[in-house]
Amino acid sequence: MTGLDALLVVAAIFALGTLYVVVPIAADVYRRFRGTRVITCPENQRAAAVQVDARHAAFTTVAGRADIKLARCSRWPERHDCGQECLRQIESAPEECLVHTMLAKFYAGKHCVLCGASFDGIESWGHHTALMAPGGLTLEWSQIASEQLPDLLQSHQPVCWNCHVAETFRRQHSDLVIDRPAQSAAH
Repeated sequence: MTGLDALLVVAAIFALGTLYVVVPIAADVYRRFRGTRVITCPENQRAAAVQVDARHAAFTTVAGRADIKLARCSRWPERHDCGQECLRQIESAPEECLVHTMLAKFYAGKHCVLCGASFDGIESWGHHTALMAPGGLTLEWSQIASEQLPDLLQSHQPVCWNCHVAETFRRQHSDLVIDRPAQSAAH
């Protein structure tokens, strides 16, 4: 083995060792900062939906410290040139302002207002839980703009997927629905 070959082997071992350490750290940063969050906009003190550029944060972690910046905001493009002071809220509690966390806390320990079923968790895709407005209209939380969630979670009630589907059908096809009084099992 020549000196050049030995140098290449050492460089390859160093590169693999670096990847072994860096990739898990970058992946953790990516996971921590992905997803839609609801923050309080420092400019107008109202809720805004934001997404951190998780790829950029993960990539810059390799160079030292993660550089956190926004990829999207519900106040853009009008306020695209803001100072992004809201990032302090995300840096101090990255999990707490996630939409998924907000919803999980809202549904925890609650029951569907229509059938009484308990909520075991919320689905990120597929059969979403729903909310019932004071007027009785149900809608999936995924149909709601994220920045509206804090207000709606104060005024709306939890509804399970099955009841939401039934109520949507009842609303859209009322001519096909027949309401019958409940029958007792004692017949």
